[in-house]
Amino acid sequence: MTAPDFSFERAAMARGYLRVAGIDEVGRGPLAGPVTAAAVILDPRHIPAGLNDSKKLSAKRREALYDEICATAQVSIAEATVEEIDSLNILRAAHLAMTRAIAGLAPPPDHCLIDGNILPRDLTVSAEAIVKGDGRSQSIAAASIVAKTWRDRGMLTLAQQYPGYGWETNAGYGSKNHMAALRNLGPTPHHRRSFKPVHNILWQQKNVSD
Repeated sequence: MTAPDFSFERAAMARGYLRVAGIDEVGRGPLAGPVTAAAVILDPRHIPAGLNDSKKLSAKRREALYDEICATAQVSIAEATVEEIDSLNILRAAHLAMTRAIAGLAPPPDHCLIDGNILPRDLTVSAEAIVKGDGRSQSIAAASIVAKTWRDRGMLTLAQQYPGYGWETNAGYGSKNHMAALRNLGPTPHHRRSFKPVHNILWQQKNVSD
């Protein structure tokens, strides 16, 4: 597999967009915790070596790259809460986190490269969607690393407040130990009630108590 490069960014710059941001989100699939997005404008003269889709990197490598990206690039991180996920749906909440991350860049970007195939509907800036962008664009790869590292750190903090669910290792995804804890301990305030496994357990609990 080829590593992501800077060709999407260079093409946008050739069209007159000087500040090109990569945008990605993590945390659509978990049963617990927020969905997190990052927006990153890389400095073309100081692009960290080894940028790639965050899922292809070890946690240690992500941590090192996170620090390097934050030291050399413009970075904005934003989230949508569990309550927003449950009221909007996960796609709209992910897009909300993305638009918040973009809004956090100052000065704002001229153009955004957004991972996926659908652009957030509330965008007020020029943008293009890039399918599998975290493996194709260095700016999107950087955003994926920042978002995943930030979210994993947040889930580690929540794991200390709500022990037993294994969030320090599963980051809120529906692993075997997480599902067992859900059944035995019940959902926490950080569980997504609109997600079927959580909804089903709440429904069972309600029927038992009724």
